[in-house]
Amino acid sequence: MKRKGFTIVELLVVIAIIALLMGILMPALARVRQLAFRMTCGTNLSGIGKAMLIYANDYEDELPRAGGRNSTWNGMPNATAWTQTDRRLAFGLGTDGSGGSASISSCFYLLVKYSEVTPKSFICKGDAGTTEFKLSDMTGLPTNFELIDAWDFGPPTESYKHCSYTYHLPFGLYALTTSNEPGFAVAADRNPWIVSPAAAPGTWGNFKPDVAYPGGTAGTSDQAKQGNTIGHQLDGQNVLFLDSHVEFAKRSYCSIEDDNIYTTSRDTAGKGDIYGVMPVASSGLVPTNRKDSILVHDPDTFTGVKPKVGR
Repeated sequence: MKRKGFTIVELLVVIAIIALLMGILMPALARVRQLAFRMTCGTNLSGIGKAMLIYANDYEDELPRAGGRNSTWNGMPNATAWTQTDRRLAFGLGTDGSGGSASISSCFYLLVKYSEVTPKSFICKGDAGTTEFKLSDMTGLPTNFELIDAWDFGPPTESYKHCSYTYHLPFGLYALTTSNEPGFAVAADRNPWIVSPAAAPGTWGNFKPDVAYPGGTAGTSDQAKQGNTIGHQLDGQNVLFLDSHVEFAKRSYCSIEDDNIYTTSRDTAGKGDIYGVMPVASSGLVPTNRKDSILVHDPDTFTGVKPKVGR
C-alpha cells in the first residue's frame, strides 16, 4: 500500500494554525521578556542603593560624588583621565582640590572602586546599545591595570555606553547625604529627555502629567507616559529612593512632593515640580532647590563642548 501524505490544502491549514499560534504567543513572550528585564533592573538598583549607603557610611554620610568639592558635570577632562593614578589628575583638580569636571558614570564607578560592585550591576538589559564594561575590551592600558585602578567606565567615548542608570546631580549645592528625606529619588533608569545609546531625546511637547498641576490642566495617560524612560517601553521606570527601597513607578513624578525625577523644578521657593523644565546636558544644569530631584545620565556630548566620537 502506498503511504498517503498531506494534501496541499492540509499543509496550508497547518501553516495557518502555526502562524496564528505564533501571532498569539510572540507578543506574550515579548511581554514576559520585558518583565524579566524590569525585575533584573530593579534588583540591580537595589544592590546599588545598598552599596551607596555603605559608601556613605565611610565618607561622612555623603553619597558618591566624583571630582572635587566644586567640580562641574561636564564629563571626564580627557580621553585618558579614567586611567590616571590619583583623583586630582583624573578629574583635572587644582592643587587645592578645586575645579575640575566629572561624569555621572564616574560617580557610579566609585562603587566599583571602593564598594566591590561589579560593572555588570550597572547594565539594564532593556537599555539597548549598552554593554557591560570590561577591561579586556580596552586598549593602551597601563601595566597591571585593574578595575579598582580606573575612575570611570572607560574613556568619554565609551563610558556612557556602560552605565544604564541616572543619578541625582551631585554637582552644585544639593549633593545628597543620608540625612535627606527617605523618599527622595536617588537613581533610576535613563532620562527620556537626554540622548542615549538607544535613542534621541523624546519630544517635550508630547509630555503632560495626567493630573492637574500648576500652570496646566491634566493630560491623558498616553501623554503622561511620554515622560517615562524608553528602556521599559514608556510603561514606567525602576526608581531607587534614599531609604534604599526600589519601586517600579508608573509616572516620572514620584519623588518627594510628587517632584518629577527627570526634570528641573520651576519653583525657586524650595518645592518640587510635577511638570518641570526639560533638562539640557551641560555644566550649568543643577537642581533648583533641595527638594528638586533631577536624575540624569551622561550624554554623548555636552552642550557647548566638542562632540564625543564613536556613537
